[in-house]
Amino acid sequence: MLESPARSVAEPSTAVAHRPVRTDAGAAPARPRALRTSRMTRRETLVVSASILASVLLGALIGERHGFFDLSVYYGAVNYWTHTPGVSIYDFITPQSTYGFTYPPFAAIVMLPFALMEWHVAIVVTCVAIVAATLAVLFWFVAPLARRHGWNLWYAMGIAVAIAIAFDPLRETFLFGQVNMYLVAMVGFDLLVLTARNSRFSGVGIGLATAIKLTPGVFIVYLLVTKRWRAALTASAAAAGATLVGAAFAPDASRVFFTDALWNTDRVGQTAFISNQSLNGAVSRLNYLDPSTTLWIVSVVLVLAIWAVRVRRAVQAGDERTGFALTGVVTCLISPITWIHHLVWVMPALMLLVGHAFDASPKRRRMVWGITAFSFVVLASRLAWAYDNRWYHGFLLWFMSNAYVWICLLLLVTVPVPAAIRAGQRADQPRTLDLDRALANLLASQRLAGLVRRLGLSDQLERVQLSMLWRREPVAAVSFTEREIVRPPQ
Repeated sequence: MLESPARSVAEPSTAVAHRPVRTDAGAAPARPRALRTSRMTRRETLVVSASILASVLLGALIGERHGFFDLSVYYGAVNYWTHTPGVSIYDFITPQSTYGFTYPPFAAIVMLPFALMEWHVAIVVTCVAIVAATLAVLFWFVAPLARRHGWNLWYAMGIAVAIAIAFDPLRETFLFGQVNMYLVAMVGFDLLVLTARNSRFSGVGIGLATAIKLTPGVFIVYLLVTKRWRAALTASAAAAGATLVGAAFAPDASRVFFTDALWNTDRVGQTAFISNQSLNGAVSRLNYLDPSTTLWIVSVVLVLAIWAVRVRRAVQAGDERTGFALTGVVTCLISPITWIHHLVWVMPALMLLVGHAFDASPKRRRMVWGITAFSFVVLASRLAWAYDNRWYHGFLLWFMSNAYVWICLLLLVTVPVPAAIRAGQRADQPRTLDLDRALANLLASQRLAGLVRRLGLSDQLERVQLSMLWRREPVAAVSFTEREIVRPPQ
């Protein structure tokens, strides 16, 4: 498992942003790089445009047109429910299929505006919403990386968008009109914005996402495992409250969902189908006539044990992005059904690996880039479909049919987790020697500052330079002036 310096995980905090930084002991002090949001140069514009065009053409060449099938299920079910008296939304079956509405009643309430829209308007609204959710998730991971490296934000986002378009699960989400990207954005906003600000509303997004679709409930477990009791309670209360709203608004539908539809797996498809790239899918394809429930449970427990250890270490280091990414990966692994378009939950893990590849030392960079490129290419390639209806002809074909499962396992154990940090130090602050902390505390003392002024030593102490070491690699020297000294967190 890879270890990562916490200083490379997130953008610099305001607690250290005022310190002049230099990367060479002989160079002049310089301010930390600010996030560049200026207009792109002509060359940058051409690169972004060409990259996006290439990704769109790739999608047109290898992508599968789904006619917004999942959206048609939502749209048809909501219209059937609202325009046909005395029926349950779970009675609806999409014509020429066995698929019906599979989400909790609260999700049906959220989708009620579809009853007021024409079909083509619903498509446009859904596409715009998926794009907006995708851009939000990309921004939360790209902006800190752009800040660290002094890149133009719009250029970095443009390249990230081009890469995302080539990502098959995201393309499938878009062409199916699926809801998963909304849920990723809701959970991401909760963890990366509300939790980062220690908001009292932290957990609400996770709870509402769980009420819409049960899968994000894994993030409530994540909050419990990482001992964020208040956020876990808030998330649980939000999920329960939204579920009760659904029950109050549609009591019959709620009864049908929790007593029948929830347990009827035929409504979502066969677990051995090639698109089910979860541990359960892999086990089902081993023996589709009589899949081993015991083997599935054991594999889930082992995966959860690895995940729990890694996310606890990440959160102890103050690294919410890694916790978010690892939980997204484990969600795909342990879910009974993980269709390929559900794998948008692994996007944060891939983006984290890209960031670590840029931040890694030359010795580690090649390995991180290799894992990142291999994982992305496999997930973007539609490789699993090459083994549809062939996976039962031998072990090798079975193994290849579960390619995305193995990639998720690879990401679970290779996404770098920051090393432990001192109590009170944030993950986005650079590590320093204990001398740094001792000196900062000393110079922050008002009595000492007064003594220094009385003795006329201000000029000598105006600039104190400390050379810091990160393991065995030299890190930027930090310059302090008397006016810039702040008392570090206790």
